[in-house]
Amino acid sequence: MPGTIPQHERTKVVVTGLGETTALGGDVAGTWEAMVRGDNGIRLLDDEPWTREMPPAIGGRVKVEPGPGLEHRQRRRLSRSAQLAVTAAAEAWNDAGLDTAARPRRVAVVVSAALGDMNAMINGWEALKSRGWNRVPPLTVPMSMGNGSAAAVALLVNARAGVHATVNACSSGTQALVTAAELIRRGEADVVVAGGTEAPLHPLVLASFGAMRALSKRVDDPASASRPYDAERDGMVLGEGAGILVLESEEHARERGARIYAELAGVGVSSDAHDMVQPDPSGAGTARAIRASLADAGVLPGEVAHLNANGTATLPGDAAEAHGIRAVFGDAGRGPAVSANKSMTGHSLGAAGAIESITTVLSLHHGIVPPTRNFTRLDDGLSVDVVHGGPLKLGSEQNVAVKNSAGFGGHNVALTFRGVPAQPLTDPDVE
Repeated sequence: MPGTIPQHERTKVVVTGLGETTALGGDVAGTWEAMVRGDNGIRLLDDEPWTREMPPAIGGRVKVEPGPGLEHRQRRRLSRSAQLAVTAAAEAWNDAGLDTAARPRRVAVVVSAALGDMNAMINGWEALKSRGWNRVPPLTVPMSMGNGSAAAVALLVNARAGVHATVNACSSGTQALVTAAELIRRGEADVVVAGGTEAPLHPLVLASFGAMRALSKRVDDPASASRPYDAERDGMVLGEGAGILVLESEEHARERGARIYAELAGVGVSSDAHDMVQPDPSGAGTARAIRASLADAGVLPGEVAHLNANGTATLPGDAAEAHGIRAVFGDAGRGPAVSANKSMTGHSLGAAGAIESITTVLSLHHGIVPPTRNFTRLDDGLSVDVVHGGPLKLGSEQNVAVKNSAGFGGHNVALTFRGVPAQPLTDPDVE
């Protein structure tokens, strides 16, 4: 479990590769630049099958379709969520420079999704009803499995140290990084390709969230629909995408002269045991996870400069998270600068925590915190410092950030990242 190994004896876990595809961009650079600008990635979904099956809906569809870069066989045999995962993983793997530097038996994969891929199963069901059992696509089950994306990424990177698919609802992508860090700390792998993916933009999924009254009703103005922490927020907006990080032991990364973005210094997990859908309104579970992550990293609350929030823009979700943040850091003005990326990308469920972890790492790496889009006034009773109106520049000594996530079932996961000085890509003695 996190924190059981004394800090002075623990293997340090560092981030050496990043890859993503989101509603803001088809790669890390495109997404990051759009986030810093506060761009909008949420749009009206008015093509097939939306026009037939339900009223117009809104969502964060990926800006770049996953076809480019995938082999024809991959496009045919992989579900949409797996295609997104492989796209992001290929970028992260190349970014880490691991093509010839990794031993397969020391490489593991942890890639998660909240839903697996419902599109594949639903399409198979529709084929069965309309054309008979012998017309059901033969790969319906592999394409819809919860571990399908993890397996596809493992094939991509030739991972032989284990393939895992943690499922913790909307905190699945963040939990994947916890699992990855523990694999490295326990010495079971030198390199872990980890993150989350999701392709939830199907009428059935949106209808289900709509029936829960969890979705924003601002279909006439998609760009302003997702409003985390804002007094006029009215629900979340779903999105799709994938975020993959390459984690390594610090020793392995330095031996091969890798660029290190940040250290994943601490992990914390808790559960509410309150309700299947609603969070504990006190935010106590959020606070426990954040405190555990800080303790695991050996970091005091006052050292945290930035917190990347779960920030779904639901009334109970944002309130509970805000209360948890306040319990750890104190009232607004004393705590970290809070940013909520779902205001731009939508909520990509199992992928969200990984995508937002990439943003957190880049915030430390570049010293810039992206703004929260659509925020104008903090809801009464909440006490957090929301970055809005433009990006926030961090000071040179502000090098600790927390990523917080939560999911249905009462799952709470927090990660503490620590920035590191810029490292050379080659031996420093070489010109």
